Amino acid sequence: MIKCNYSSEYPSSPRDNYNNMNKSSGGSRYPLGNYNLDGCPMGDSVGTYSSSSTNNTNSNNSQYDSMNCPAIRETGIIEKLLHSYGFIQCCERQARLFFHFSQFSGNIEHLKIGDPVEFVMSYDRRTGKPIASTVTKIAPEVVLSEARVTGTVTTELKGEGSGDNTGRISYENRGECFFLPYTKDDVEGNVTLRTGDAVSFQIATNQRGTLGACHVRFENPVHPVKYHGVVCSMKENFGFIERADVVKEIFFHYSEAKTKEELVLGDDVEFIIQTRNGKEVACNITKLPSGSVVFEDVSPEMWRGQVLKPLERGSMARATQNDPLPGRIRYRAVDRSEIEVPFGDKDQGGEFTLRHGDWVQFQVAIDRRDQLKRATNITLLEESFNVSGERRERGIVCSLRDGFGFIRCAEREHTMFFHFAEVLRLGHKLSVGDEVEFTVDPVTTFSNMNYRQSAIRIKHLPAGSVQFESLVERGLRGVVTKEAQLHTSSTSPTRKSSIDYNGIITAQINGVKKALPYTAKKCESKVLPRVGDKVTFDLYQIKRTKELIAMSVQIQHSLTNGNSANGNAGNRPVMKGFIAALKDGFGFIETADHTKEVFFHFSNLDGSPDNLDLGTEVEYSLGRVNSSGGGCASAEMVRALPKGSVPIAKPLEPSINGTVTRTLRALNPDQAQYSGLIQIEGGTSYEFGIMGLACKREILQVGDPVTFQVDMEGRATNIVPIRKKRRATVDAIKGGFGFLSIESEENRRLFFHMSEVRGHPSDLQPGDTVEFVMLTNQRNGKSSACNVVKVVSNKSLLKRCERPERLLARLRTASLEEAGVPRVVLARPPRGPDGSRGFRPRRPIAEQLAE
Repeated sequence: MIKCNYSSEYPSSPRDNYNNMNKSSGGSRYPLGNYNLDGCPMGDSVGTYSSSSTNNTNSNNSQYDSMNCPAIRETGIIEKLLHSYGFIQCCERQARLFFHFSQFSGNIEHLKIGDPVEFVMSYDRRTGKPIASTVTKIAPEVVLSEARVTGTVTTELKGEGSGDNTGRISYENRGECFFLPYTKDDVEGNVTLRTGDAVSFQIATNQRGTLGACHVRFENPVHPVKYHGVVCSMKENFGFIERADVVKEIFFHYSEAKTKEELVLGDDVEFIIQTRNGKEVACNITKLPSGSVVFEDVSPEMWRGQVLKPLERGSMARATQNDPLPGRIRYRAVDRSEIEVPFGDKDQGGEFTLRHGDWVQFQVAIDRRDQLKRATNITLLEESFNVSGERRERGIVCSLRDGFGFIRCAEREHTMFFHFAEVLRLGHKLSVGDEVEFTVDPVTTFSNMNYRQSAIRIKHLPAGSVQFESLVERGLRGVVTKEAQLHTSSTSPTRKSSIDYNGIITAQINGVKKALPYTAKKCESKVLPRVGDKVTFDLYQIKRTKELIAMSVQIQHSLTNGNSANGNAGNRPVMKGFIAALKDGFGFIETADHTKEVFFHFSNLDGSPDNLDLGTEVEYSLGRVNSSGGGCASAEMVRALPKGSVPIAKPLEPSINGTVTRTLRALNPDQAQYSGLIQIEGGTSYEFGIMGLACKREILQVGDPVTFQVDMEGRATNIVPIRKKRRATVDAIKGGFGFLSIESEENRRLFFHMSEVRGHPSDLQPGDTVEFVMLTNQRNGKSSACNVVKVVSNKSLLKRCERPERLLARLRTASLEEAGVPRVVLARPPRGPDGSRGFRPRRPIAEQLAE
């Protein structure tokens, strides 16, 4: 008999693993790690019992008769091993039995936690408690020898269909010659073994006790066998390659890489295997084109099934997870049989949460190495939400961050946190304002044991699907007791809703007088109702607060404007004017008589604000004075008019020279008068407005000399400033602004905004020579360049005189410093007694002491 040391730690051949894994039986199945008790013998062999584990004669539940019947052997799994005893978890029933190491037949060092065993249940003589005796380890499906053995092929594998697909290998041990069978699946690499070839292999034995050769490798070939794999792990100077021929990883050192470029994770490689210090290593590693190594074949057919076991989420679940494919899906095959397939975390079409019972669609992938099937490309089906009966909520995405965001819920006060991984619709870019449907999942925070809720299984909805209010009743009547402000004073973003219900309507609701809030945005007309106006409205209830509000508000009878059947500004006079200033979201209109300005908001504009420009003629209705207009009357129903709709006084000849003594209020909001003022040499002054400027974007400052004409109404028109043109070189451009390389006040570069560039601002580049006019802001004393015109494009000069990036960064920092920041300025450089710059080097102390 051959005495070999065998170890159950070595994996079995892929062929044997796959065949035994797919066995089925009519009884219960008990998977034991890598083993299956379906294939394990459940024989009735009689063991030898020690005195400490004999039958308790007083017990009525003895399992066997020592005189007539053999012992009933049970199966179990080693659950715990201590110094001299352990515990077995029974497979046939819910029991946990103690056993002493003296009851184990074999080397106790070969017994490990999780090993399947057979035993006989007996009772302890002293305590009467049940214990396990005559414990024997169940033989695994395949056991490999630890060392590789060398031999010679004596019988080749025959072709397909020959009936016998088994070859023979001979090897010598202690003077005896043995012949072991092998199959095609036992040969490593894509090679064909011939009679007389020297090979190395491992000796394997199965449950039947039959010996065979496994992991057969062609040794010392003229052309070494080359294997394929993918780099799956990399350390400081070594790594591991996942092999394409067997389910196994192999070690390699960086010095074995025969490539110009460094290996990176995921590279497809080709290599040979050598044995060094008793271990297999990959050598002569070369790169293969990406996609050359394929581990599995994915079936194009789509299957539908249900999730039996979803993946556990969270760091704690990942830390305790040993099975690489912990998930399970059950589906029906073509023959209507139920099949169960595993899946892992990389098989989902996203990292969204799956639940038990979910209906999913997937494809089946078959590993080429061990023929293991698994589910991949898993997507969640719509009917899963109906089957699970989970409560789905709706909301709108209100904030997005790096990898996560927040949803404004339709039925909750607070916003709901979510991860991007929970979005079911892949390939769709999530944006603020998207309407979504989701499930709320509480997550326990172990640090303080409180609950943080988050949104999972997020699905996109069509626009208009989410409603924050539910309709209660239509066509109610009421009276406005507080006017709704169109614009609130607060502009800072908050987490609260942007809707401000600041108006109040008093109405009778089911015989009870109630004050119902409303917002200006929910009014049907742009003309807002005033205090005392009778209105019709629809009654709604806010879902998250259950508060009643008024919406679709329409004016039925106005006390201030007379009867108005349709709520329009029928009795309000239509006025005309010119756009005098445009800001961010609002602007000002110069009246037709050029004496004052009227505030208006873009929400009161009929059309797009992009079509407006300074000097555009408009018509409007004069509304009320509110705080949002800065104390000015607010314009409503603003509409642009064709050019020439508003009459303008004709200019008179000739041109006159003068000096600006007062600028427009748009440039100096502190002044009370809207109009600007120009004074001529004789002392006469002429007012002007935005329409008096020849160029409406021209900025006139106090003291600027100008030429102008006087119109028939005695106002200044066609005003053209007389300014000195300067030249400079563009030093830098940063988005919407830039800097010119001239020294202005305070030793700073001169700032300019891209809106001041005439022509095509996109053509302006650093190094170009430009003409400009320098203006000084009277309020802060800072200067900037206006009316910037490109003169010369000198790209060669730019390349020759380009500053280093470190200097440009320093200049950018200096130019953006605030004026009030303390700085050190060298007013008078130091000079020595002889008139030279600086001071002479200090004399050494030794010379001074010598004197």
